[in-house]
Amino acid sequence: MNKFIMHQAQKLQEKLAKAQQELAEATIEASSGGGAVKVTINGQQKIQSVKISPEVVNPDDIELLEDLVLTAVSEAIAKSQALAAERLSELTGGLKIPGLT
Repeated sequence: MNKFIMHQAQKLQEKLAKAQQELAEATIEASSGGGAVKVTINGQQKIQSVKISPEVVNPDDIELLEDLVLTAVSEAIAKSQALAAERLSELTGGLKIPGLT
């Protein structure tokens, strides 16, 4: 490989490392049930916290709480994946590189 290609690859690697660090520090929130369940996740799809309002905790209707948690987690993951795809596509010029998105 010539020096230009090696230099370009090194610059891309540095930019990707920076983007991954920014994603790790990004905070995304999602909720369900009108805010009854809130999930905070980072840009690397790692859940940071789950908050549940006491008024939705009903021992006679656990299924509702389960559904609210599942909905909030799913939304948080989808938002996090969208953020990661957006940030990484800026670096790759829209190319789909396996393992990056």
